[in-house]
Amino acid sequence: MCYRLPSALKQFNTNYFTERLFLKRRKKAETHILSMTDQALRFLRFLTILPFISIISQNLSAQETPVREDKFYSVSGFGFAFPIGETRDYLGPKFSTSIGGLLALGRSNFFLYPKASLHAYVFDEITPDKGYTTVIKDSRATTYLASMAIGYRKTSGRLGYYGFLGGGGGLILSPRVKLDALNQIATLNNKVNGMSIIETGGGIDYGLGFTLIFFEASYMRGFGKIQDKVFQSIPITFGMKTNLSKVFYKLVK
Repeated sequence: MCYRLPSALKQFNTNYFTERLFLKRRKKAETHILSMTDQALRFLRFLTILPFISIISQNLSAQETPVREDKFYSVSGFGFAFPIGETRDYLGPKFSTSIGGLLALGRSNFFLYPKASLHAYVFDEITPDKGYTTVIKDSRATTYLASMAIGYRKTSGRLGYYGFLGGGGGLILSPRVKLDALNQIATLNNKVNGMSIIETGGGIDYGLGFTLIFFEASYMRGFGKIQDKVFQSIPITFGMKTNLSKVFYKLVK
């Protein structure tokens, strides 16, 4: 004997199973969405702390890398300054001396080169200054110049070679004399010539422990005139560079 379910009951069963299937799929979808959201939040948190991880790793790397042992040198030298061109009309070569420092920039081969120079020249006046009637010969002119240069240095074993370019300025003192013929008195004084300069040069050095023995030559040109002529000179310097890096690190800490 066969029984047939009423159509209303059939419809109820269909709706019931359809709703169960829908709820099951929606729950599964919600679970999947929550999982993806959680993963996204974790990824965002990682992105947030990534810069701090990078900074910490860089600091650790910097601490592990030893500091360079040739960060700062004191420089002292002596030699001669040779006037060139029309400067030779009123100046002749005499002694020179210089002091300064050599500061390495980071871990590269570039360096800063501050320097103070005193150059002495034989001075032969060409024409007297206004208010003076007598020229002075075989006297001495002196320059007091300060400069700052940037350079590049390479080494091969104990031998190093470098070049630099910079500028600065200072004072050039040139003598002059005033005669009082009536009282037979000669008064000698110095004319102060302020001048800016540009300097470029190069040199070689040789390492002996914490000391470098060096030879250096440069070209110096002034942006001004003395005796209505330009100032040009080639200083030749021999000297010593002393490694003061340990003292430098103590001072900057």
